[in-house]
Amino acid sequence: MMIADNLQKIRKRITDTARNCGRDPATVKLVAVSKHHPSASIVEAIAAGQHLFGENYIQEAADKRQAIGDNAAFHFIGHLQSNKAKLAAELFTMIETIDRYKLAKALDSHLEKLDKTLDILIQVNIGRDPKKSGILAEEAKDLLKQIASLSRLRPKGLMTMPPFTVDHTESRNYFKSLRLLAFELGEQGLFYDNESIELSMGMSHDFAVAIEEGATLIRIGTAIFGERPLNLSLS
Repeated sequence: MMIADNLQKIRKRITDTARNCGRDPATVKLVAVSKHHPSASIVEAIAAGQHLFGENYIQEAADKRQAIGDNAAFHFIGHLQSNKAKLAAELFTMIETIDRYKLAKALDSHLEKLDKTLDILIQVNIGRDPKKSGILAEEAKDLLKQIASLSRLRPKGLMTMPPFTVDHTESRNYFKSLRLLAFELGEQGLFYDNESIELSMGMSHDFAVAIEEGATLIRIGTAIFGERPLNLSLS
């Protein structure tokens, strides 16, 4: 019951935070980050009403999809190599970590063969952290313009993983910067739906601040599933 109890607490905090800052709680979607956790944990979360999960590794996600079937939707939230694009196009309902045109083009090519479309987010290294993936904020416009030529991808918004900090003031500044960047790009008509832009930001330690700054997708793992086991494949 631990996972169900954790989900209940997080949902309440999401609801309370959203209402306190004048937002509709329904505009905030919870991505349960299930990487390194077994399929049984995902099944437990599904039983508690959670149906959206985030995975970082292609093969791990493929194994879980096979075990779970179509009872859940998965977002890819890790660094995606172009040579894994074919499987990613088949497995996920959204890729949150697009940071280069070569990857977008590879995905589009595979999606064409599958006759499907795919939602994507552009990953922005909003804190200019050399340890993080993602493009710089000033590069997002050009990448979105390039992606506009690809008919199978639907750029829905932006995603970021800012530098870790225990100071929520710093986190807030990063989240605000991403929101302002998304607004600027939306004003230029660069997203699939410029009236409803997705912002994936905020994790277990700072998701309340992210919601206050406009997050529509928050990625929470440890606070739901506990510490990660270390014996699963990283492929």
